[in-house]
Amino acid sequence: MAEFLYRVGRLAFRRRWYVALVWAAVLAAVGLGALKAPGAADEGFSMPGIESQKAFDLMDERFPGATADGATARVVFVAPKGEKVTAADHRKAVESAVADLADGSQVASAVDPFQAKAVSKDGTTAYATVTYKVASNDLTDASKSQLVNALDQARDTGLTVEAGGTAMDDGAGAGGSAEVIGIAIAAVVLLVTFGSLAAAGLPLLTAILGVGVSMATILTLAHPLGLSTTTGTLAMMLGLAVGIDYALFVVSRYREERAKGREPGEATALAVGTAGSAVVFAGLTVVIALAGLTVVGIPMLTKMGLAAAGAVVVGVLIALTLVPAFLGFWPNAVLRRKDRKRGRIEEEAKDNGGTRWARFVLRRPLPVLILGVVGLGALGVPMTSLQLGMPGDEAKSTSTTERRAYDALAQGFGPGFNGPLTVVVDAKDDADAKGDTDAKAAVSTISRKIGATEGVVSVSPARFNKAGDTAVFSVVPSTAPTSEKTKDLVTTIRDARPALESGTGATFEVTGSTAMNIDIADKVQSALVPYLIVVVGLAIVLLLVVFRSLLVPLKAALGFLLSVLASLGAVVMVFQEGHGASLLGVETTGPIMSLMPIFLVGIVFGLAMDYEVFLVSRMREAYVHGETPAQAVTSGFRHSARVVVAAALIMIAVFAGFIGESDSMIKMIGFGLASAVLLDAFVVRMAIVPAVLALLGDKAWWLPAWLDRILPRVDVEGEALTRAADTPAPAPTPADQEAVRV
Repeated sequence: MAEFLYRVGRLAFRRRWYVALVWAAVLAAVGLGALKAPGAADEGFSMPGIESQKAFDLMDERFPGATADGATARVVFVAPKGEKVTAADHRKAVESAVADLADGSQVASAVDPFQAKAVSKDGTTAYATVTYKVASNDLTDASKSQLVNALDQARDTGLTVEAGGTAMDDGAGAGGSAEVIGIAIAAVVLLVTFGSLAAAGLPLLTAILGVGVSMATILTLAHPLGLSTTTGTLAMMLGLAVGIDYALFVVSRYREERAKGREPGEATALAVGTAGSAVVFAGLTVVIALAGLTVVGIPMLTKMGLAAAGAVVVGVLIALTLVPAFLGFWPNAVLRRKDRKRGRIEEEAKDNGGTRWARFVLRRPLPVLILGVVGLGALGVPMTSLQLGMPGDEAKSTSTTERRAYDALAQGFGPGFNGPLTVVVDAKDDADAKGDTDAKAAVSTISRKIGATEGVVSVSPARFNKAGDTAVFSVVPSTAPTSEKTKDLVTTIRDARPALESGTGATFEVTGSTAMNIDIADKVQSALVPYLIVVVGLAIVLLLVVFRSLLVPLKAALGFLLSVLASLGAVVMVFQEGHGASLLGVETTGPIMSLMPIFLVGIVFGLAMDYEVFLVSRMREAYVHGETPAQAVTSGFRHSARVVVAAALIMIAVFAGFIGESDSMIKMIGFGLASAVLLDAFVVRMAIVPAVLALLGDKAWWLPAWLDRILPRVDVEGEALTRAADTPAPAPTPADQEAVRV
């Protein structure tokens, strides 16, 4: 492996113009394809295998066109204190507003609350439902402006008017200013680390180019592969993250080789052969984590994971080819300014912050280990009370009209009104055997029994399809959509199904957004352990090959699990229990987003293994070359600690930027990822890892003889390269001489 990558690096250095032109051609080709490709279809969220999804599929089959994903807006009208919305002047204002809302080219219908009996019992609150012909992301600016103007005119009459629903979604998501801030902080960290604008700019430039290639490719393939508009979100985030990391390590190793007196071409080849080997295996661990998302069984997550894995592969290829090509163009520009002025490069000091920290840990390995494990364990304790769900408008800021509409509906109609359950009754067999009358009787019996269940406030009249064999009705719980009591109610209704089915001959399923969120949370929880087993198991095998050690991969996996549990505990402590929530601008606490654990495990596992490979591979390299275990730990920290810290700070800055977003789910993702990287990089990799290696000594690098014979040898440490490099160097080639003059 190392020798092959050595040749790749040397070839890229010598044929730099060809390499640059190839990547430029690739970017141009996929960019042109992205411009000409049809737009990505938003297929919506689906989760095969759960009851809620089966019920939605049945509704699509029996009520064709009725469940189209057109945008909706629920406009809430609240009368001034002490007055009723049913008063003549307020009623006239509401009816006028509904007429204005219905007057739009994309509006399918706008239901008058007084005709639909959508008025609260106390007469203070009413709501109108506006249905559009198109999905929310297809609404024109004119339609959105018309909705906003109608709300403003109704407010002018003295009513409190708020609106929620998918039509209010502005399409904003993670990105924009958060990514710009993250890149800016990354530039500062790189500049401080390298002391050179070129050395700081090179990882950023190549990472941005890699993200450009990846995103253009995803857009090009979106239509034929059925990718949604959200597929590239994870690819962009991770492509930028690993792109900076991988280029950072290659450039750092190049500067180290130049300090040893190597010619630019030889230094580049050695950097790609050694650091590039670590890049390849680090990239493979990330790809394993992302491709492992297929285990969860959510099509959207599978596509996101595979797209992000592709972005990581592009980042690896760029680090191995384009980075050495750029080093060929500007071999001295990435060096420190004082080295360029002196005309000679000083080798890195034997004693730096990394070595001092390593010696501190080596002197006190047991206290450091105990403190690190106990600290992470304490942070992980809140994880035991983790509640998964899908926060909705109730989790938004009170400054948004969606949140105010949610609160107004909960106050006027009860907390369960914002999350009604949808019951789909399939009486097809009963109707075929006995006729429509018996089918209606079966639906009536099921509706009456469910309505009598404790925790149910009301049941709507059943709506039949044209064939008369399927009915749909809504069930309003007495508790909020995210309440544990609502989850218990759904379970109770489903548990009563066998008795009702045997008595009526008809079957039913419970769905709706509330039931869907409950089912998703249950499926994600059940998939989390298999996902961990697959991902961690494959990574352990890969690290066995990399480090040729039995204990180092196990230690890496256990350390990762500690950091993930601690970061999930921190998320629960802030976003579910509310400790310190106000400091992050979180106004409402509740369940943790269902997909959060999966996202956290997948992304952080990849980044954690990056740091593990880069840090420990230098220790392994020193140990293979004859240093004692303690000396190897110190050597690894001397060479890698600074760049690992820089890489971690960059990732923390990128993820922490999302905490400033207004959306609570984006805040949660940003906080969770930033805290996980912080804990894994600085507690696990920089403290627990050297402490464990110090306690194990030579045993850390032990491998059973039978396993040693089975495992392939990949020479990640570049032992063969080091031996070759220590022999007298050949005369510089014309390409090397030209590079030195640049």
